[in-house]
Amino acid sequence: MQFDILTGSPAQAQVDCLVIGIHEQGELSLVAKAVDKRCGGALSRFLKRGDFAGRLGETLLIPAFPRLKATRLLLVGQGKAAAGKLEVSRRSWRKAQAAAVLALTRTKIVSAALGLTRPNLRELDDYLYARSSVEIAAAALYRVNAIKSGPPPAAPTVAKFKLAGLKPTAAATARRGIRHGLASGLGAHFMRDLANLPGNVCTPTYLAEQAQALAAQYPSIKLRILEEADIRAEKMGCFLAVTQGSDEPPKFIVMEYKSEKAKRRAPIVLVGKGITFDTGGISLKDPGAMDEMKFDMSGAATVLGTMKAVAELGLPLNVIGLVPTCENMPSGRAIKPGDIVTSAAGLTVEILNTDAEGRLILCDALHYARRYKPASVIDIATLTGACVIALGHHHTGIMSNDDALAQDLVASGLRADDRAWQLPLTEDYGEQLKSNFADMANVAGRDGGAITAAAFLAKYTKGLSWAHMDIAGSTYLGGAAKGSTGRPIALLTDFLIRSAAR
Repeated sequence: MQFDILTGSPAQAQVDCLVIGIHEQGELSLVAKAVDKRCGGALSRFLKRGDFAGRLGETLLIPAFPRLKATRLLLVGQGKAAAGKLEVSRRSWRKAQAAAVLALTRTKIVSAALGLTRPNLRELDDYLYARSSVEIAAAALYRVNAIKSGPPPAAPTVAKFKLAGLKPTAAATARRGIRHGLASGLGAHFMRDLANLPGNVCTPTYLAEQAQALAAQYPSIKLRILEEADIRAEKMGCFLAVTQGSDEPPKFIVMEYKSEKAKRRAPIVLVGKGITFDTGGISLKDPGAMDEMKFDMSGAATVLGTMKAVAELGLPLNVIGLVPTCENMPSGRAIKPGDIVTSAAGLTVEILNTDAEGRLILCDALHYARRYKPASVIDIATLTGACVIALGHHHTGIMSNDDALAQDLVASGLRADDRAWQLPLTEDYGEQLKSNFADMANVAGRDGGAITAAAFLAKYTKGLSWAHMDIAGSTYLGGAAKGSTGRPIALLTDFLIRSAAR
């Protein structure tokens, strides 16, 4: 995929297709007005026939009019313009832009100029306009790595895009946005490929192999894989308790990205939950939708995808990626409700529910992160169904012992339109984890389940600037639309880009 800015008149763009925005009642975007003027009002006359209403997300591909250098026009509905002005909301612009790229993928078009009405600069500045355009296109061009017999479906031919609607003075800013968007898109593609694979392919060993391939591609990433004996030497009793019911060996993946420009900067540590399949263990899940538990390693896939984006950009940061990965299976060796295990931090945990396994592997990984004396630690996990109940599939849940860090992540979610919401995390929730037999229990009932899960992790992060991201609702879709969404790569990429700038 190639992206650049359009420096000349959109009406004279030498591309296969010029994408223009049409509002309801036939109101034209600025680019559409330039096209209409160039072709002597032919576009206005066409719209008066009533074949295209301009409803949001509606598309229509037509031959180009005379005096245009593009061979085709793609009309894209942008709904009603705000208060008679040529202004749209960011959300409606994204929907129209995504509809445009999806329509292009169904054609043999190779190059296109994108000329939709964009939100005002307060809502979407030139940098974010360019970066978001690239990220939207990358998402639309992604194809699931399906394992099917027969030849794979043909890849979309559209590969070259130009962005209209930018002033010449914005060229450098927009090209920076394009570069960052391309890296974010690469990271999201890598993440989605991993998350979409079935559990019999994407095992802990496979994840480790993909980390090795990533380190081979980017010399700035140093890799170490801890095997079961190494994990045992680190006294990660909670992690080992989860994996003991599986025949698949666990892995603890350690990725270190270090920039020569940031030698003295304390690292940011990303920790990703890597349960490559979650049956629930002895506390077996209901059969319905259990196939979707292959996505329970989406936190791990997020860390790998984000590391790819960071290395692609060469950010002046130090970033550590930690991925504890294993399966959660029922067997004669599996942990049982009532068992007590000891974490790497020396705290004992009474297992009341073996399906609350993600927090067990994460607590040992969070303790491991301390050795890096990090500036901040962020864990990413499909941790609780309770977070889906609380926030649905629109927002990632964020809980933290550092409000500034949490709000920084929320702000990145707004900038990247990869939204998150901060939930409270007070001592009251931690008190719900009391056990008669151990330092704590691993669950505390249904009430506030997403928060009590974070409260469990908080017991291992005292003295650290830490945030927990529960991505259970945002990182994949179920049912007929089953598949990874690539979230929260865009949020984390924005966070790290801004951290590097500071």
